[in-house]
Amino acid sequence: MPARSFFSPKSGYRRVSQKSHSSEDDSLDEIPLMISSDEVYIMGENESLVKPRRQRPIGQSRLEYWCSSIFSSCCQCCVRCCCKKKEYKPRTVPIGLTRLSEEKYPKNVVRNQKYSVITFLPKVLFDQFRFFLNLYFLIMSSSQFIKEIRIGHLYTYWGPLGFVLFVTMCREAVDDFRRYRRDKEANSQQFKMLTNSGVVRVPSSSIKVGDLVIVEKDQRVPADMVLLRTTEKTGSCFIRTDQLDGETDWKLRLAVHDSQSLLSNADLLDIQAEVYAEAPQKDIHSFVGTYRRKGETDAEEPLSIENTLWANTVVASGTALGVVVYTGGESRSVMNTSQPQSKVGLLDLEINTLTKVLFSAVVVLAVVMMVLKGWGGPWYRYLFRFVLLFSYIIPISLRVNLDMGKAVYSWLITRDKAIEGTVVRSTTIPEELGRISYLLTDKTGTLTQNEMVFKKLHLGTVAFSPETSDEVIAHLKTAFSQSQLSGSQQSRQATPVRRTVVTRVLEAVQALALCHNVTPVYEDGERTEEMSAQAEADQQSQQQVVYQASSPDEVALVSWTESVGLTLVKRDINSMQLRAPNGATLSYTIIQIFPFTSESKRMGIILKEDDSGEIVFYLKGADVVMQSIVQYNDWLEEECGNLAREGLRTLVVARKVLTEEHYQEFQSRYHQAKMSVQDRNLKVQAVVESLERDMELLCMTGVEDRLQDNVRPTLEMLRNAGIKIWMLTGDKLETATCIAKSSKLVSRSQDIYTFKKVTGRTEAHLELNNLRRKQDNALVITGDSLQVCLEYYEHEFVELACQCPCVVVCRCSPTQKADIVNLLKVHTGKRTCAIGDGGNDVSMIQAAHAGIGIVGKEGKQASMAADFSINQFSYIGRLLMVHGRDSYKRSAALGQFVIHRGLIISTMQAVFCSVFYFASITLFPGFLMVGYSTVYTTWPVFSLVLDKDVSPETALMYPELYKDLTKGRSLSFKSFFLWVLISLYQGGIIMYGAFLLFEDDFIHVVAITFTSLILTELIMVALTIRTWHWLMVIAELGSLVVYIASLVVLRNYFDPIFLGTWSFFWKFLVITAVSCIPLYIAKFLRKKFSPPVYAKLT
Repeated sequence: MPARSFFSPKSGYRRVSQKSHSSEDDSLDEIPLMISSDEVYIMGENESLVKPRRQRPIGQSRLEYWCSSIFSSCCQCCVRCCCKKKEYKPRTVPIGLTRLSEEKYPKNVVRNQKYSVITFLPKVLFDQFRFFLNLYFLIMSSSQFIKEIRIGHLYTYWGPLGFVLFVTMCREAVDDFRRYRRDKEANSQQFKMLTNSGVVRVPSSSIKVGDLVIVEKDQRVPADMVLLRTTEKTGSCFIRTDQLDGETDWKLRLAVHDSQSLLSNADLLDIQAEVYAEAPQKDIHSFVGTYRRKGETDAEEPLSIENTLWANTVVASGTALGVVVYTGGESRSVMNTSQPQSKVGLLDLEINTLTKVLFSAVVVLAVVMMVLKGWGGPWYRYLFRFVLLFSYIIPISLRVNLDMGKAVYSWLITRDKAIEGTVVRSTTIPEELGRISYLLTDKTGTLTQNEMVFKKLHLGTVAFSPETSDEVIAHLKTAFSQSQLSGSQQSRQATPVRRTVVTRVLEAVQALALCHNVTPVYEDGERTEEMSAQAEADQQSQQQVVYQASSPDEVALVSWTESVGLTLVKRDINSMQLRAPNGATLSYTIIQIFPFTSESKRMGIILKEDDSGEIVFYLKGADVVMQSIVQYNDWLEEECGNLAREGLRTLVVARKVLTEEHYQEFQSRYHQAKMSVQDRNLKVQAVVESLERDMELLCMTGVEDRLQDNVRPTLEMLRNAGIKIWMLTGDKLETATCIAKSSKLVSRSQDIYTFKKVTGRTEAHLELNNLRRKQDNALVITGDSLQVCLEYYEHEFVELACQCPCVVVCRCSPTQKADIVNLLKVHTGKRTCAIGDGGNDVSMIQAAHAGIGIVGKEGKQASMAADFSINQFSYIGRLLMVHGRDSYKRSAALGQFVIHRGLIISTMQAVFCSVFYFASITLFPGFLMVGYSTVYTTWPVFSLVLDKDVSPETALMYPELYKDLTKGRSLSFKSFFLWVLISLYQGGIIMYGAFLLFEDDFIHVVAITFTSLILTELIMVALTIRTWHWLMVIAELGSLVVYIASLVVLRNYFDPIFLGTWSFFWKFLVITAVSCIPLYIAKFLRKKFSPPVYAKLT
């Protein structure tokens, strides 16, 4: 597949002449080049790995594909003409005496309903008749209104179709009514609003842009707001964002300083101020705005994400008052809410293909009947009547049975105590779990516990571990005992004087205790104002502390500093306090904080020590960015590699002492950059980077992320099941490689081929040649190198990577994770499964055929977006080996048996018509036709959803059994045509047997054939079952009893006198025996001489 089909120059790629590389390319002859023209395309930095393209779905003909494409293009053009895309604009929101502009904004209404009273019926009917099966039966049923081609009562066709539609409409109505109730509850929730009439209560739906809303503790924020005031004297409050970004940690938010300094909330109504807010956008992690106050005291402050309260977050501390800037559809939470792609299982596509084959059979059979009958008279009327007579070949109950089966599988998964807590969020694809060929997994929080444990502190010449923490404690006690810190504190000067180990340990531990965003939260949480700082620290030392932070790495570091004697006791917006080993309290003023971002990969803080007045800038981050920031050293890169090989996550810590003049100059430029409305983030980053130069390297830390329970045996089980595992992580190459080894993702017998960093076409070509020569090697590659390979040699790379036993992609972005899933789907055509636990895994989970989310420390965002939610990685083994296997095997058997049920009665109808001079009349009365597929055979056939070929213990003990499922042999054209032959044989035997034993009246033939048909179906179900369940026995016996009772009741259809004769009994028993016994013998011989794989284990 040429790379050009994925990478078009229209998408923003740069063109580069290939002629300049002609000398280098002469040697590139071992792999055919992907591009044969005189130019190649180099991918822009922001481009995805795969450009999306439309594909023809499996089972859809070219004609259908092109017709649907043209229809959808026309519809899109109409929608674009009628519904222009809404343009979002920035706004200025007044506060107090300033008047609001007349611009209209969306109502603050939550609406998750799919339908309205008007659109319910059209939408449901449209969704149902998009399926070929339902549309076919609608046409067949509608034709019965035409008297000339009617072949029975209307209820014969409209009854089953109406039942299917009724069940579907009831289900959709109930689901939408539940959504309506949830929406109504959310929209009617009462909130306090500050007005000129005082504080009034209003429902959430009445809140508008510019309103001053008061949100109390543990209350949901109703709209996007800028925080103006809090009850906390520090002007800060914590919020919980787990329903917005999936992160469980608390976030710190800051009130606007000018409004916080007002004496009361009512004073907000008497000022002239305004908030400028950027245009609404999806990014929940950024905000650009400005607060301006006019009047006697002019004030101007920049606003950022720290000053916002987004809708659907929850205030976790204090009471917050904010001004509403975005409502309804313009709020961040609504803009980030997108309808996930509707997933259709491979088995459903295969069933749809078989349905089309059956439709072709109906048409062919009708034409054959017409050829034998002759084309005289109104032939088109007879032809259509034949199509109607044989329409039972395509059973309308097929989709109903499969959908009900999926519901049963989902219920069984949630009820399985061995994987307790598992939730099925998508009930349409449980069979996909039995067809997985590729598993793509995240590392942190998925294979590992996301529980960080401090393991190593490295100072360059000496390293400390938890086992040697007593040495660190001794060094700290020594440092703080020297003249109440005077000696050690004053010795910290930015001079090249060689310092002692005691001083270096003090500076490193102090940096770890200060450079973070951790806040200690105490059990009682309330502290009186009369406490002195010392008394406060004394009381806190007796309380149980819980550290709140956005990163578990930071909590692990601060917890370790506490264990060695330097404890964080207090943290607010402006200050921080530490308790030293000697009991002294160290107070610091927080001047600036530069939070961690995925782009910068570092965080910094500027502090001023209250006692000495010294200003220090601390910075910590990933080694790849810190190496260019710190002063020259000869140990950082080597030791980072050593820690990474131990499987530790590394952080590099540095500092810089600032003079008062230096800081003031920085502060002036920083404030000017923050007040900028255009390109604020770039300007702020440039100013901060000017400070991050020639910093003093203090230490490097190593934190271990422990493996999840039973990860190793689970990965081994999946490998033995024939599933290839790809680990996609954002961690560095060394750490990812170490986790791959420790988790046994890479077995001991396998070598690892580390793909070198490549930047161009030539390097990529040579590395791919090297990879081609490696057999049975695990591949480890970085995201950047992967992008280069896919740019030039997409097909070759995917082909080589798929031959590797496992692949590890490190330094991988969330977008790249989803693109890799799409690559495997496009190039291999195999079923993929993605599993993760964080918000950065959502795109990968939604892109895969089956997405599994883990409820972890990173929150529930992945779990909520996934098709299946589990509590730990080891559950995936049972989910695939047991439930995936059972769901696929059961649905395959159920689908084919329902088709067999329709084929056998259609075969009987064809024989009947051929015997009676090709007359287009029905064999059985309408009521019996309806009863055949409902009350008489529904429950025995549906009981196949409880069948299983092997026990769960056997499936887990022998995961090799799973390999057969990926080949799709349980539902294939071979098995389908085998059931067709069985149907033809049984239908022919029943009809011709009845004709041979024909006696006085036609009604006797109906009694004999219909009774034989029902008994044959019940026996065939019994022959198909491999493991009996008590509900199966009840279904079989219950259906038999119902049929016997109907023989007595339905006197219009059966002759009660004939039913009581011995002639009736021996005739239908002989016919049934001839139709079933040969099949039982064939099944016995096949099982004896060619048993299935699982039979050898049981």
